Amino acid sequence: MTAQPKKNLKVNSLGFDKPEAETRVVVAMSGGVDSSVCAAMLAREGYDVIGVTLQLYDHGAAIKSAKSCCAGQDIYDARRVAEMMGFPHYVLDYESNFREQVMEDFADTYLKGATPIPCVRCNQTVKFKDLLQVARDLGADCMATGHYIKRVMGENSPELHRARDFGKDQSYFLFATTKEQLDFLRFPLGGMDKSETRKLAAEYGLNVAAKPDSQDICFVPTGKYTDVIEKLRPDAAKPGDIVDMDGNILGQHRGVMYYTVGQRRGLGLGDDTGTDPLFVIRLDAKANQVIVGPRKALERFRIYLTDINWIGDGDFDHSLDGTPIRVKVRSTREPRPASLRWHDDQIVVELAEPETGISPGQACVFYADRDDAQRTLGGGWITQTE
Repeated sequence: MTAQPKKNLKVNSLGFDKPEAETRVVVAMSGGVDSSVCAAMLAREGYDVIGVTLQLYDHGAAIKSAKSCCAGQDIYDARRVAEMMGFPHYVLDYESNFREQVMEDFADTYLKGATPIPCVRCNQTVKFKDLLQVARDLGADCMATGHYIKRVMGENSPELHRARDFGKDQSYFLFATTKEQLDFLRFPLGGMDKSETRKLAAEYGLNVAAKPDSQDICFVPTGKYTDVIEKLRPDAAKPGDIVDMDGNILGQHRGVMYYTVGQRRGLGLGDDTGTDPLFVIRLDAKANQVIVGPRKALERFRIYLTDINWIGDGDFDHSLDGTPIRVKVRSTREPRPASLRWHDDQIVVELAEPETGISPGQACVFYADRDDAQRTLGGGWITQTE
């Protein structure tokens, strides 16, 4: 008697050639509508879903007032979704990891006169490193998140592409995703609009269907980041001089951590003097100076980078010198034409047109040099500009 040939299995929506019920996926659940719909949608499709929520911070420890928001509510919301959809849910205490790798870096970066992006650091460390390992330990085939970004299979490997909804696209915050991580990650919401996500949440009867989107950094719910720095680094702020670009003293500042590049208001220099308005051009933490000047002085053509993450084709080396790309220097800006350069073994991005308000500590994210600039190629951290 001859053996019957196995039926060809259809590749499921997560890219595996086996039934959904045999495909285990760990979903990172923040308690918001996006990650909740991500988990519920996969559960509805029949996948073996496990929800994991990270307890990352305690507002009572992070800021002086504990009344602003509560991580506990988000954990409760995630747990309710898991109960409604019938899949297991776990809460992991990563508060110490988050404090060391994200919050401490946040405070130190500001004190150095730079402007950090804690959401990227969190993705780099806690979420796509620590949590991803937890997913592997749970025997998952992949880990899914509610980020608005697309994972597209290229000729040789997975590629990261901007979300269909450009207004919600999170590629800027995910530029540090490595090729190895991208193999394991899935982003089911990348091809959806936010309105579709909320519609699904309502259809599923989720308790978070009308929950507002989070607008601020999770551990800075008041929007006043200096509260956190003052708590983490008491007495760190040192008054100093506000100087013009020639070094002339114009006034005094309370500490460089209270200022950001491009800032105009709150300088205390009296904008009604009849002169052109002044902006913060640069912060010099070593000299403890805030340097101000006219808006024109904010324009930058050259950006020096460090800690490059490259997820484009091939290796990131000198063969890419002169390669045209598109770049974002702020999450809310559209990718602009630029080119990659090497200067004395330093990685430099040269902009076709000047950009303003570029600050060390921020990210410069690379995109393919096409009109739609869909594919994300990686990026690096800004160290200085010219």
